[in-house]
This record gives sequence, C-alpha cells and structure tokens, in this order.
Amino acid sequence: MNVLIVCESKIPALLYGGTERMIWWLGKELVALGHSITYLVDSGSECPFAKVIYRDNSLPIEEQIPDGIDIVHFLYPAPDFDKLPNIQTIQGNYGKDARFSNNSVFVSNNHAQRHNASAFVYNCLDPDEFGMPDFQAKRNSFHFLGKAAWRLKNVRGAIDVATRAGEKLDVLGGSRLNLKMGFRFTPNLNVRFRGMIGGEKKNAYLRTSKGLIFPVMWHEPFGIALIESLYFGCPVFGTPYGSLPEIVIEGMGVLSNSASDLVEAVKHADDYDRKACHEYVCDHFLVGSMTRQYLDMYERVLNGEHLNTEKPRLLAVEEDRFLPWTN
Repeated sequence: MNVLIVCESKIPALLYGGTERMIWWLGKELVALGHSITYLVDSGSECPFAKVIYRDNSLPIEEQIPDGIDIVHFLYPAPDFDKLPNIQTIQGNYGKDARFSNNSVFVSNNHAQRHNASAFVYNCLDPDEFGMPDFQAKRNSFHFLGKAAWRLKNVRGAIDVATRAGEKLDVLGGSRLNLKMGFRFTPNLNVRFRGMIGGEKKNAYLRTSKGLIFPVMWHEPFGIALIESLYFGCPVFGTPYGSLPEIVIEGMGVLSNSASDLVEAVKHADDYDRKACHEYVCDHFLVGSMTRQYLDMYERVLNGEHLNTEKPRLLAVEEDRFLPWTN
C-alpha cells in the first residue's frame, strides 16, 4: 500500500512534538510491514526510511499529491478533500465551528464521544526510543511534562501539589521566567525548570521520577505524557478530564480535581508497582497496536466504508475555559 501522510509541521521532532512523533513512528512501522510511505510536510523535514515532499502553502493539497498514492492520512481536519480515499486524525480540541469528515479519527474514546463520533485510535510509543526502565533506580522527585506556558496544563497546580506534599518537582516543558503569556515568575526553589527537552535527556528524568503530576484543566484529547511516564514506571496523579480516566486505570495512579486529594496521593507514590505500570503501556500503547488499527481503517476506507456514520461535530462547548480545580 502506498500511503501519503500529510502534516502541517516539520519532521522529525527535535524536542517534544507529539503529532510529529506519532507520524514518524507510524511511518516507520508501516515501512517495516512492507508498505510505502511518503510524507507531505513542512520544508526542512527529512526522513531516512520514507520519501519527503515539502508542502507548498500557496497551492491546494490536491495539487501536491504524487502519483501512485492509495490513501492519504491527514493529521488535521480536511473536510472538503475528496481526491483520494483518506482518513483524518484529529489530535487536538477544535472550536464549535470546526468541520470534520466522516473519516475523522479521534485519539481517545472521550475525544470521539465529545464530537459525536465513534472512530478513535490511541496514540502510542516506539519503545526503541525509550529503552528499558530501571525499576530499582533511586527516585528523587516528581515531574510535570507538557507546555507549562499553557495555563490549561496547570503547572501551577502541579507545583502546589508537590510543594504541599513536601516533594521536589521537575518541570519538563517550561522556564522559571515566562514572558510569552504575560509576566510569570515562579520563585519556588523546590521546583526545577528544565525547559523544552526531548529524547534521552527527557528520558533520564523520567527514569528517576517518582511520578507524573498532571492536573490539567481541560478535556485532554489523549496525553502522550501519561503513557511516557507510565512506561518508565511513574504513576500518574492528575485530574479526571478527557482521556485520563481511560488511560489512568486502577493501579496506575489517582485522579481528582482536588489538590488536597492529590497531595495525599503523591505521598504514597512508592506503593505503586512500577513494573506493572510499564507492562500496562507495553500491552496497550505501543506503535504496533496503533499501526494495526490504522491499517484496518485504511482497508475499510479503501473498501468504500465511512469510519463514522455521520460527520462528527462538537456536541457541547465548555462555558468556562478552565475546568474545575480546587484546593
């Protein structure tokens, strides 16, 4: 099968880049299974295992598709595209006016249900990029993983939980002084800001972390930080929003929108079976599983089937931008 993957960014991801890493791992696995992959992505991209074409934003996508493509896999909504069979993975939360095709694929059951849809595929990890955790390693602090400048991610809540529990916190994805979202400065020296990091540098922090503190105040579509942390044996202490209840099942952490509840929970982080957290991810969230599901969807679409019975649409708009978070 000749698959064209279309993304509005550059590959490979040098730091975090959730969507970029998903399509990299997906393409790599598809090639290993004998399929041919072409990426239509931003200039400056490169890939050793697939052909890369640079997007030209001055031209319609329809005019940039090479000959011989069987199916197009978009990583964003493209509701009017009908030149070739296609699916469209929706990674984020879009507004009330967003339009989606019948072949939209969401990244969790909650994400799909909030858009009156049924098709979803969980994101994944490629274990080749993470190595094996050391379950006997000394664990000295907790971590927050995400774009700390984005208030919906609630790094302030994570800092509050760690501080009240008497624990240190590594913020992976932010800086102590942030001027991009207005003047924000965090004087708490119990918190160490590690900046936007990726690859082995990030993995090193996760290997020695007691757990992930992730009190998001929105409906998280998936949350790659969750499975990355669990892979390294880190239980998750977060809020019960979006996909989190699907991913953070019993034995994998605690979910509450109360800081006080999470303060008490992180005090017992060492009670969790870290190997069980790792094995849970290996059983459910590795690239092979994701790729098999996408291949099944490719076949369904090529056979003329729609992945959703009707065009998805956002069912409800949150009246408040931030979901509840209490002390």
